[in-house]
Amino acid sequence: MPFPEPNEHEAAGPGAPLAVRKPWVAFLLPFVVYMIGSAIEPGPETPVWPVGYEVVYTAKIVFTLVVLAVALPAYRRFPLRLSVWAPVVGVVGAALWIGCYYLRIEPQIVEALGEDHSLVESLGLAARPGLDAWALVDQQPKWGPAFLAVRLFGLVLVVPIIEEMFLRAWLMRYVQAADWWKIPFGHATPLAIALGTLVPMMTHPEKLAAAVWFSLVTVMMLKTKNIWDCVAAHMITNLLLGIYVLTTGTWALW
Repeated sequence: MPFPEPNEHEAAGPGAPLAVRKPWVAFLLPFVVYMIGSAIEPGPETPVWPVGYEVVYTAKIVFTLVVLAVALPAYRRFPLRLSVWAPVVGVVGAALWIGCYYLRIEPQIVEALGEDHSLVESLGLAARPGLDAWALVDQQPKWGPAFLAVRLFGLVLVVPIIEEMFLRAWLMRYVQAADWWKIPFGHATPLAIALGTLVPMMTHPEKLAAAVWFSLVTVMMLKTKNIWDCVAAHMITNLLLGIYVLTTGTWALW
């Protein structure tokens, strides 16, 4: 039986799935689970904590997928369509992210202030510890390739969904009204637009790249008013970044 055309603003009856009756479960919880996992996982270069980075990262992806499965009914209420802007923004966004990275604004600030400066820590300016994927595969030929696949799966498929749903489907609407779920997707106040850039800057060490990229996607969101354009653009950018990292060894980018 085909599903009816989704409509996010349909009334959720008592028999509706949890994520439909409680929208915050769908849009907030997957991101929170992922971020908790990120907070407790050791860096790639940390040998034991008490288990390795690969184990904790994989567990984080598994738990996030479980919550995403619960959230799926709410996501299906957004009409599934894509515009030509999604791949355009995805490709351009990847180029801009890489270009901003090579400006090395953040490393220059860290060098000027010192790695132990409180401002460096509070703003998260320190470079992320990069995982040398090929070294891992060489050192662990049995399970190294499998973890590399998990790492790419998380980068390309999981992160774009949870981040865009959290940022644009929840946060940018939450600050506009108490009954935020009734705000049409793509409608944004100046505060919502500002948060659409500032919040990702807090969660990414590449501050300039995050500011440019997320602002670009917000412009597309305002134009197409389609959450799946945002998700698809994010997936394309992350896929291209993953390919770039694997081919150049620029491990700090992931």
